[in-house]
Amino acid sequence: MKFSLGLHTERVDLGNEFVRADSIATVARAAEKAGFDAVHVTDHPFPADDWMAQGGHHALDPFVPLSAAAAATTTLRLMTNIFVLPYRNPFLSAKSVTSLDVLSGGRVILGLAAGYLEKEFHALGADFANRNDLCDDAINAMKAAWTTPGLELEGPGYAVHGHTMLPQPIQKPHPPLWVGGNAKRAIRRAVELCDGWIPMHNPKQFADIRRSAPIEDTNDLQNLIAYANDHAEKVGRKEPLDISYGARGTRMFNNPSFDHSRLLNSINDLAEVGVTYMTIGLPGESTTELAEAAGKFGDKIIDALA
Repeated sequence: MKFSLGLHTERVDLGNEFVRADSIATVARAAEKAGFDAVHVTDHPFPADDWMAQGGHHALDPFVPLSAAAAATTTLRLMTNIFVLPYRNPFLSAKSVTSLDVLSGGRVILGLAAGYLEKEFHALGADFANRNDLCDDAINAMKAAWTTPGLELEGPGYAVHGHTMLPQPIQKPHPPLWVGGNAKRAIRRAVELCDGWIPMHNPKQFADIRRSAPIEDTNDLQNLIAYANDHAEKVGRKEPLDISYGARGTRMFNNPSFDHSRLLNSINDLAEVGVTYMTIGLPGESTTELAEAAGKFGDKIIDALA
């Protein structure tokens, strides 16, 4: 099992505490020292106020804080969790990904998705109704841009006739592409077009709001992994699919009564059903607190699993 630590760049309620380059660098170095394999950030260019009032969050442009993390570390992977492809022209997205991959020496994991926030789509002038088709097209367009000199390609909103994107990504043929979402279409997208899948814990009461299937326990997750495996066999996919899932309850990690053994058992259960990566959210109202929490997680969980 590998672990990715969430940077608190969404905590704009704390002023500049988590959005400074030195803060990001401090947390990233602490994560690397603690044995985390990656750090991750989210993507919300212009969220609606009513979504924010229901528990939503702001975000920096994902490639900016990940660049700060890259500059402060040497082995830590840099993950978007997740990047909404239909918000942007696919070639601008491809250039951002390439730039970070080159800057970091080949450490990007691009977690991507079709998105679900209709108002944010409208604010950005993006096509909400056709977001799934746009997501699939963008994946193929980015792959082509990363690998094909003199590219000839036409698609929704673009016409490419003799274009070459340089530099190419360090990772070949491109950085790992992991698809977020619980819907069966998202799972098929991961199996057919990408390298990994990012399901999310999703209680039934939020399924309609997030426009994604519920996952409430390991059994729900296991059933969808079985669907992914069946589809892989159907389409002839031979490569294993990375699966990244979020650990629940770890924001209470500094609580003395936190049940570390229960978390270890949960991690082992998830590994048995096929999860290869876990995204971790840890507590901390300051850079120092988050860095300390990362160290404790390394000592009590990562080292215990080694």
